[in-house]
Amino acid sequence: MNALLEIRNLKVTFPTARGPVDVVKGLSLTLGRERLGIVGESGSGKSMTGRSILRLIRSPGRVTADEMTFNGTDLLSLSEKQMRSIRGARISMVMQDPKFSLNPVMTIGDQIAEALLTHQNLARSDIRSRTFAMLEAVRINDPERVLGLYPHEVSGGMGQRVMIAMMLIPEPDLLIADEPTSALDVSVQAQVLEIIDDLVKRKGMGLILISHDLDLVSAYCDRILVMRSGEVVEECDAGELRNARHPYTQGLLASIPRLDESRDELPVLERTGAST
Repeated sequence: MNALLEIRNLKVTFPTARGPVDVVKGLSLTLGRERLGIVGESGSGKSMTGRSILRLIRSPGRVTADEMTFNGTDLLSLSEKQMRSIRGARISMVMQDPKFSLNPVMTIGDQIAEALLTHQNLARSDIRSRTFAMLEAVRINDPERVLGLYPHEVSGGMGQRVMIAMMLIPEPDLLIADEPTSALDVSVQAQVLEIIDDLVKRKGMGLILISHDLDLVSAYCDRILVMRSGEVVEECDAGELRNARHPYTQGLLASIPRLDESRDELPVLERTGAST
């Protein structure tokens, strides 16, 4: 497998009144043009890992790593200007809630076009045709009308599709999707994930899918990393998740309710032990 992303010993640190705290503790991973799921509870370091790849952790937070290379480029050695040429164009990130990610005073069409114009110099007719085609690709009906709408005029599901369109229109090599369906109804979640999955496969991209939903990542990913308290405690093929050996992963799986649930109570994870 040709590595698209290589990370060794990644640490994300924040100062506190009691001294520095590592919220990501020595994470290492190798990613090709495949689908990698990162799962864990809230606060396990999943989102911090995704944001650190794009160097979106701002002061007083600090990101260090023995290696963090993207397609052979050392991300930690790049200037902020050089990173701006990578964000969006080469690595894109879909955030959790479109209401906080979309600009409320710009139309949908202008925002998608801006994502393209930031990285490419195109004629106006080309921009419009690619924007139109991208909305069709994320299965938005009547894209001509939607281009002129503002974020408050679209539903949560449509807003998330617009965000996906914005992130994919520059045709990046890697997409980081951070809880891309957390703000959506269950009936819409599968549609959005199918769109991401279809576009990733057709364009031959790498995908990092960040979620707390183990069933979801096992259905849409090739490999899975399980994080707890900033550390990777288990790595496995998605199809082998049910055979996980680490007690924490087993605890997460056991706490998932089933349609044919017969247990009086769902098990609760042990909080007092070490994360190993």
